Amino acid sequence: MKNSSDKKEATAFKYFAFISYNSKDIEWGKRVQKKLEHYRMPSTLCSERGWERTPIKPVFFAPSDIQPGPLSEELQERLKASRNLIVICSPNSAQSEWVGKEIEFFHSIGRTKNIHFFIIDGIPNSGNPATECFNPIVHKLGLPEILGANINEKVSRWPWINKERAYVQLISKLLDIEFDTIWQRHKRLIIQKTISWIIGVLLVLSSIFSVWIKGIPVEIEMKLHEISAHNEKLPPLKDAEITLNLDNETKRDTIDSIDSIGMFKNIPKRFLKKPVHITMRCKHFLDIDTTMILAKEMVLNIQRDPNVYGNIRFDIWDGDGQGVKDVRIAIEGYEVISDENGHIELSIPLEQQRSKYHITSSVPLSKDTIYMPGSEDDVINIR
Repeated sequence: MKNSSDKKEATAFKYFAFISYNSKDIEWGKRVQKKLEHYRMPSTLCSERGWERTPIKPVFFAPSDIQPGPLSEELQERLKASRNLIVICSPNSAQSEWVGKEIEFFHSIGRTKNIHFFIIDGIPNSGNPATECFNPIVHKLGLPEILGANINEKVSRWPWINKERAYVQLISKLLDIEFDTIWQRHKRLIIQKTISWIIGVLLVLSSIFSVWIKGIPVEIEMKLHEISAHNEKLPPLKDAEITLNLDNETKRDTIDSIDSIGMFKNIPKRFLKKPVHITMRCKHFLDIDTTMILAKEMVLNIQRDPNVYGNIRFDIWDGDGQGVKDVRIAIEGYEVISDENGHIELSIPLEQQRSKYHITSSVPLSKDTIYMPGSEDDVINIR
């Protein structure tokens, strides 16, 4: 299985990767090492592949282990002990003799497919020494067409997004997984962190600006909006009780109808734009217990309880008070047959519900109308 083969291959090497770079690009080498060794993979993918949450480690980076120098026997041993070679590509590394030697050596030990390129500057295959980012050894060795991860690839108008995308491209190649498998998640995390950072900054600025006014009281208007299927055959909303819970203070108001507005007075201004706990209780509607951001004008979405007028239950009895089975009943175009205990049960969709239902039956009944809301103890007798 791939999981076990991945583990065996990983344990065969001391280093997951070796970073090859020119000393002028040392800061980028450090960034790449830190990014790779601390990159947390999705837990589900780790379970599938048998990885740790940070599977790309250790990454060998010369300044943290040995002094830079010629391609010594020690460096050769480091390269042999590395599963992958990562080349920091720039005009600097393209002109570096030692970067070329490290690529050539890694190629010579049969790991060409594990050479990965991370482009930080320059133009691939430009042919101009001032802008070329690939070391000449790449073409000399006849390596396959290179598709390096490029931080300057203009996929997004935001440069930092392009840099993050290049990191993920490199990671996906190192781990031999589809780019989109981790990029979409990574992008969401970037956006979430950015949003959190922006919100944090705005909150600080807002708090500084609002210190002198946060004690000023305001009035909050609350409107109700029914999001369930509108049905004029059902009784309208009446006497909805709305509660705002503000720290240790509770504000209440009753809204008489769907077109009325609830008013909460003397609300400290410091609660504006902050989460508040809101509850709503109203007969025949679903209770609401939620958190909303407080604003001067608010809309609370409400829904009818579909069970109040839609769950029809009753029993059909004979003259001896016994349930009668196999009685066919028709209600609002729906047909149902009583069970062995004479029980009838039917659910009507909200848009077709009524406060009373006309019924027809395969046998004469004592009444032909059911009034709602009903109860499980309702009985209709056979005449």
